[in-house]
Amino acid sequence: MAQLIEGLLALAHVSEVELIRAVVNLSDMATEILQGLQSNHPARRVAWRVEPGLAVMGDTRLMRSVMENLLGNAWKFSGRSDAAEIVVGGSRQRGEYYVRDNGCGFDMAYADRLFGTFQRLHGVDEFPGTGIGLATVARAIVRQGGRVWAQSSPGQGATFFFTLPPADGAA
Repeated sequence: MAQLIEGLLALAHVSEVELIRAVVNLSDMATEILQGLQSNHPARRVAWRVEPGLAVMGDTRLMRSVMENLLGNAWKFSGRSDAAEIVVGGSRQRGEYYVRDNGCGFDMAYADRLFGTFQRLHGVDEFPGTGIGLATVARAIVRQGGRVWAQSSPGQGATFFFTLPPADGAA
C-alpha cells in the first residue's frame, strides 16, 4: 500500500510541478542511477552501457523520474536473464533517446496499455510493481513537449524511446 501511495504522489507531482527547463545530462544521470542499482544489488551482474554526450533541454526533476523508472524497469525485467544487458543511447540530431534491455519483453498487441495508470502486462507474482511507473514516464515526457513509445517481443527484451529537444537546440 505504501508503494502505491508513493507512486500516486509521484504521478501527481509530475502533473503539478512547475517546469524549469535546463540542460539535463542524460548520460551522467543514467550512469549514476545504474551505479546505484548495481550498488543496491551487488550479487547481480548486469552489463550496462551508456552512450556519452546525451543531453536534452528539460526539467531535471522530471527527467530523473523518467530515467529512474525506465532504468528500474530495465533492471527488473532483465532480472531473469543469464546475461542481463541494459543500454542507454540516442540520437541528438533527432532528439530521440532510448533505454533498451534484453529481459522478458512483452507482446506488442498490448502496447496501448503500457503507459496507462495501473496497467500491467506481467503478473505481480512474476514482477513486483504498482503499474504507475510508465504512466509517470509518459506524463513527464508529454509535459515537456515530447512523446514516448516502446518496441518489444516476448523473450526478446524491450526498448523504450522518448523524444525531447537536444540541449544544443539541434533537431
